[in-house]
Amino acid sequence: MSTPVILALTAGEPAGIGPELCLQLATGSRDAGLVVIASRELLRDRASQLGLQIELHDWQPGVAAATRAGHLSVRHVEGCGSTVAGRLDKGNSQYVLDTLTIAARGCLNGDFDGMVTAPVHKGVINEAGIVFSGHTEFLQELCGVERVVMMLATEELRVALVTTHLPLKDVSAAITPDRLIQVTRILNADLKAFFGIDQPRILVAGLNPHAGEGGHLGREEIEVIEPTLEQLRAEGIQLTGPLPADTLFTPHWLDNADAVLAMYHDQGLPVLKFQGFGRAVNITLGLPIVRTSVDHGTALDLAGTGKADAGSLHTAIRVGEQMAQCRKATGAGELS
Repeated sequence: MSTPVILALTAGEPAGIGPELCLQLATGSRDAGLVVIASRELLRDRASQLGLQIELHDWQPGVAAATRAGHLSVRHVEGCGSTVAGRLDKGNSQYVLDTLTIAARGCLNGDFDGMVTAPVHKGVINEAGIVFSGHTEFLQELCGVERVVMMLATEELRVALVTTHLPLKDVSAAITPDRLIQVTRILNADLKAFFGIDQPRILVAGLNPHAGEGGHLGREEIEVIEPTLEQLRAEGIQLTGPLPADTLFTPHWLDNADAVLAMYHDQGLPVLKFQGFGRAVNITLGLPIVRTSVDHGTALDLAGTGKADAGSLHTAIRVGEQMAQCRKATGAGELS
């Protein structure tokens, strides 16, 4: 039998759909032990608004998490001033970051086997005067690692990114041999460690249209990407590319691959989200902890209506549980 795991679940932006998605989970039984990292009052107010009868249990390290329908374990976090659905309040920004910090540190010290994150609102956090570009970068700094990799996945497709939340004008300069080597090594290692793939087959997209067309549409492929891929192939990593991104995402290539490595955010993720939005999971590779997340935003217009779809959160929890089980089974430590 698999070893039970316990996952920290951050409820995300208080004004968004994250709190009610957490409460929706509690209407049914769960296999994984989940501890919601959030304000108790926020969850109570949202449950009352939605007419949900959920009993909240204060959680402490070493205590089993509730898994029965109608029950939810909560690690209370102070500082949530406004609990109004759909109305952003920059005064809640530090509280949101505190939930992430508590969950991540709980994973680092062994209280949790992994963390799952509901969506946050980057804009309101930055409006509060806190520089914040996303979960991925925040957790990278908190965990003290040099490089992490953002990967989104569905049942049929995995897409990892060489660069993440950068303006398009900065992408080319950011694709250096060192970055490409680090990202590819992390992707290869974690596909083995967390997904049971002995020899991952990775498709690599070019940066430019037609992968540079032999240098006529850009020289990044010739000067940076191709030489770096050759170096990585010499290490035994199975790489195909650089391939034109407009034909890479076709059965001809994808049927014989385990993951795609895209050069920038909007090169790879629109295809994946079109293929599986609402049932995809965002995974941070290269951390010393397991972290998965939903593939959508805060959906302020749906908050408090009870109409939000928890499909992506279910997927994020299922994948997080599988990754944590794999880590327990293999005894994997810090991965990259």
